[in-house]
Amino acid sequence: MVVINAIKEVNFTFDTMSLQGLVCCNEEKKDNIVLCLHGWLDNAASFSPLMPYFQKNLADKYIIAIDWPGHGNSSHKSLDAHYHFIDWVYDLLQLFELNQWQQVDIVAHSMGGMVASAFAAAFPEKVKSLTLIDSIGFISAKTEQTTKQLRDGMLSRFKSSDLTNKQTSAKKKKFHTSIDSAIKARVNVSDLNYEDAKLIVERGIIKDAQGYRWRSDVRLRNTSPYRLTLKQAQQFIRDIKCPVQLIYGSNGLDFVNTGIELFGPLFEQFSSVELEGGHHVHMEQPQKTVDLIKHFLAE
Repeated sequence: MVVINAIKEVNFTFDTMSLQGLVCCNEEKKDNIVLCLHGWLDNAASFSPLMPYFQKNLADKYIIAIDWPGHGNSSHKSLDAHYHFIDWVYDLLQLFELNQWQQVDIVAHSMGGMVASAFAAAFPEKVKSLTLIDSIGFISAKTEQTTKQLRDGMLSRFKSSDLTNKQTSAKKKKFHTSIDSAIKARVNVSDLNYEDAKLIVERGIIKDAQGYRWRSDVRLRNTSPYRLTLKQAQQFIRDIKCPVQLIYGSNGLDFVNTGIELFGPLFEQFSSVELEGGHHVHMEQPQKTVDLIKHFLAE
């Protein structure tokens, strides 16, 4: 078994929020970064199973896995803000500017892969390579659905605005009597096994007087008021200039299989590898995932 020598917490502070994360490997290599971006309602701990193998195989890199705003230990956005998909791209841009990063390799899972793809398209000078994990392309909608999407998104936002009232919020919050209960709840709504769910839950839960509750911002569950059209989504992919590798699970999201057909041919440099596993295939197959990342970066 590979043993972790040191996984450390890291904090990046902006004017309006702070991003927390986990780091490992060579902290001196600030010019040789692999940035790991998790999926919706996960957190940086979804990359914890990979970190021992990062240390073994990519010791010359500085590995950083962040918690997105509203996730894990990162701060929530202010009450007058929302979690628009495009705003995640701005969060990434702020992170790059804060640290004066020039070019980094990005490893991104699920929603993180969509954000990373949009970022790589808009800021090609900042992304050296992109490894997507069970994620390719973007969720899109037909043009004629635009108005309904806006209506649904606004009503969803209006409904959740009641949660800014502390009394209403206290009534609606869901509590678990134990961490074990929360882990089992996460297992029941995902393809995660107990041990992998435990990693994500322990970083994504907090205890107060009434029991254990999720740290994640409830507004993350709001319906998006806007979706890209397929043509817009495909244009983003055409504008990605860096090499792209897709690692996907044999039992992952159906969205990925469709995405390979719709988006795969549009990348300038693209390769894909299927591993046995589900949507969180990187947690199920951490050694094979890191081996693929190492080989891809070496090329």
